[in-house]
Amino acid sequence: MKKTLIKNGIFITLNESKSWLKGFMVIEGSRITYIGEQAPEPNEQYDEIIDGSHKLYMPGLVNTHGHAAMTLLRGYGDDLALQIWLEEKMWPMEAKFSSNDVKWGSYLAILEMIKGGTTTIVDMYDHMNEVAMAIESSGMRGVLTRGVIGLCPPEIQDAKLKDATEFARNWHGQANGRITTMMSPHAPYTCPPDYIEKIVQVAHDLNLPIHTHMSETSREVQANVDQYGLRPVAHLEKIGVFSRPTLVAHGVHLTDEEIQVLKQYDVRISHNPGSNLKLASGVARVPELLRAGVKVSLGTDGAASNNNLDMFEEMRLAALIHKGVSGDPVAVPAAEALLMGTKMGAESIWLEDVGLLAAGMKADFIALDIDQPHFLPKTDFVSHVVYSASAKDVVDVCVDGNWIVRNNECLTLDEEQIKREFELSFHRLIG
Repeated sequence: MKKTLIKNGIFITLNESKSWLKGFMVIEGSRITYIGEQAPEPNEQYDEIIDGSHKLYMPGLVNTHGHAAMTLLRGYGDDLALQIWLEEKMWPMEAKFSSNDVKWGSYLAILEMIKGGTTTIVDMYDHMNEVAMAIESSGMRGVLTRGVIGLCPPEIQDAKLKDATEFARNWHGQANGRITTMMSPHAPYTCPPDYIEKIVQVAHDLNLPIHTHMSETSREVQANVDQYGLRPVAHLEKIGVFSRPTLVAHGVHLTDEEIQVLKQYDVRISHNPGSNLKLASGVARVPELLRAGVKVSLGTDGAASNNNLDMFEEMRLAALIHKGVSGDPVAVPAAEALLMGTKMGAESIWLEDVGLLAAGMKADFIALDIDQPHFLPKTDFVSHVVYSASAKDVVDVCVDGNWIVRNNECLTLDEEQIKREFELSFHRLIG
């Protein structure tokens, strides 16, 4: 078992008493075994000793909602309302996607994310075997699900559900445990209630969580009322979705009563501030959700509605927009935004040993180059991470104790091949 010592680094610990420290961290195999200001035992033998001077080490970022292959649609159909964007731009183009397109679109997204410090992603899409193989070869961690849209004839619904079920069963726990799976009805407005009930039953059968879009726009909420007589939260509760552990994306338009229902069922929310702002979906009630005890994490959504996959930007937006709309400068403090992008993100997808630098946790961490003007003065590094840093500051990435990026170079993927194949896929699609 490989044993590594990092010395002289600054480490974000997010402890209540001290949020960061200068000192040492030891990694044995896939886990952190020591972190502290004092040097570990002097007689210990290490396979590698790393001088962490001028670097800040922090938990890898956890992106709890995305559609990786939508990198192929980055910049295609900008500045449109959600339903127009979906129905006139996204869905017609996505209908052209082959498994090979999804492969290279996903590889490009994964490359962008890991080089930017994201070590875990939630991905909902089609052709998910391609996504899973890309995650496996990249070395990152993935919670993956075949998103299912039910606006189709019964025989196609059945085929999609079979595909989603087989994917979830076959890939759960693969890649040395780095890949887990979920079941995903795309949204209550794209899946009839009886179809969602079938998906829920599969989630029970396989003992898996459910991930879905919910209450993203006011138009969606009203359409749910018009069609089913209920707002989305009550609708999903009625058809049994919350009988499974559930992660919902967006949750922008919620009432006080709905927030209490989500708390009652321990439903987790993936807050996607960049995507919600770009699509003019609104601003989620994150301070109220947090006060109610609902777990809130952060996601980028797809690159077509963001348009980058920079989780530092999502943390900064989460900290800033809620101050702006509430008039409360402590609505979402920097430390809370950082927790949403790390520890709370991992907890939101049922990964209990990821998202924190502490002894016993998985060695999923990143290093930032802080020998740069925007990290000075050396006052509060939690504040600097949220308000000053960006994905471009990441230099090293470790997942499960394995280095996948060092000195800005991806060690697991061929960056030039990915960019070349991605461009070929894109030009075929628009040709």
